[in-house]
Order: sequence, then structure tokens, then C-alpha cells
Amino acid sequence: MSDQPDATGDGEVTAEVLRRWPLPEPGDSKHSRGRIAVVGGSERAPGAVSLAGLSALRVGAGRLSLHVPRAVAVPLAVAVPEGGVFPFDDDLTPEAIDDLSSSDAVLIGPGLTDAGTTIRLLRAVLPVLEPATVVVLDAFALGVLPELADDIRKSANPLVLTPNREEAALLLDSDDDDSGASDEDAGPRDVARIAATYDAVVSCYGIVGSPSGQTWSIRSDNPGLATSGSGDVLAGAVVGLAARTGDGAQAAVWGTFLQTAAGDALVEQVGAIGFLARQISEQLPISLDRVVSRTGAS
Repeated sequence: MSDQPDATGDGEVTAEVLRRWPLPEPGDSKHSRGRIAVVGGSERAPGAVSLAGLSALRVGAGRLSLHVPRAVAVPLAVAVPEGGVFPFDDDLTPEAIDDLSSSDAVLIGPGLTDAGTTIRLLRAVLPVLEPATVVVLDAFALGVLPELADDIRKSANPLVLTPNREEAALLLDSDDDDSGASDEDAGPRDVARIAATYDAVVSCYGIVGSPSGQTWSIRSDNPGLATSGSGDVLAGAVVGLAARTGDGAQAAVWGTFLQTAAGDALVEQVGAIGFLARQISEQLPISLDRVVSRTGAS
């Protein structure tokens, strides 16, 4: 990273910082922009997979696959015609395994609502991935992560975690008086501890930390981002960028910045609160273009 001075972390992220840590050129093929898979969904929360998958495409990922329970596969295929859909029952199909093994980045967790199902999926998916495939864990996949420490250690895949504050407290084991965890916030120290514990890049409420101790801060005081589905948009943006870059830290920093910038733009268009997660997702390519083209971004 010697030619990317701001990739070293330990500072506030601005558009200019990101320009000194540029994304790869998109190329002229969807395959050159990366292949992603989103594993999740349930009858109670099928929309989370849609939000995450579309957000991945909106930051430039080239090919999208959705791995979801059979009960919601057809509605999601109709709702997201841009993606291929792989239904699962108790086990992954051979076709699903082939798709996952050819993915550049995989997101697991959005829309899952059952701990047992989540554990089973993680144990089924992780062994079939190529070592270079970036794995992003969100939502219920974070809730069961403390039970899967051995499985994670066996995996060679770069790992990115996108917890909210409650999930961060769980990962820190908030019952430990020395943990430094807070129900109100997860600061740089907390994020760094999660990153070191799980050997993962972590993005939590504007703080991104790496296992080696690097930290980046994306400033925001936008209450509108605290809306249902916003975390799915962030996780989708991160996995989409991870497929493009192969670098979990860069994907997390860029994704967190772009989600924040998209929310800030919506404050001007819609209002301080009341905009929807789907609108944040729709704003992502505009925010990305402003960074890359140096227009309207600071």
C-alpha cells in the first residue's frame, strides 16, 4: 500500500482520501466488476436480501446471486430481476455450491431470523468458498458468530463484519466489565477489539477498524440513517465493493463513506428523517460518481 498513503488508516475519511485509495477501473464486462452472492432471507424478512443485493450492484458489482429459502425464492426473483436466485431447503444444491465457489465476495446474514438456520448456512457455505473470496457477515450471522469461532479460524477467507451497536456489544461480550463495550456507542477501541478478536475488518457506526490496528473514521451526525434496512444497504455496498477490489478494508471504508454520503444527500432532498433504506441504496451510485469525478464531494 505504499502508493496509497491514506490506506494506512488512523484518520478521518474524506472524498479526497478515497481518491488517493482508488477503486479498480470497472472494465467493460460484468465479470470484470466482480461476482457476489447474498445468502439470507426468510418469510418474515425477505426484503433484506433485496436491499443488500441491489446496493451491491449500485456500487458497481457486476453479477448478483441470491441464495434464499425456497418459500421466498420466486417473489425475490420477480422483485430483483437483475439477480440469479438459488433456493435452498435444508442443504445447498450442487448448483448453489458451484455459484458460491465462483463468487468474489459473499454476504451472509441479511433477513435471517433463526439462529439454527444461520449456523447451518455458515457451516455449509464457508468450506466451499475459494480462499480469496471476501466474506461479509451481517445481522443474524453476527449474532451467532461467538458460537462459530472454530469455524472462522479454519476459514482462510478475508472477513468483514458490519455490526450495529447491539451486535457490537454481543461480539465484545458486554457482560465482561473490562470489555469497554457500551450500549450507546461503539468507539474506536471497541471496534479495534472486535477486529482483533475475529481477525476481521469491522465497520460500526462510522468507525472502520482492521485486525492490524488501523482505524478510519467517517463523520456523520445524520439521524436519518437510523432507519429500517439501512444496515442491509451498508452490508450490500461493502460486499459489492469487496467483489471489485478484493480488499476488505478498502471495501468497508468506501462502503461506509458512500452510505453516509448518500444519507447526507437525502437530507437535502427529503428531510432530516423519513427517507427510506431503498432511497439510500438508489443514491449510492450518485455518491460514488461524485467521489470518483470530484464533483460535489469534499
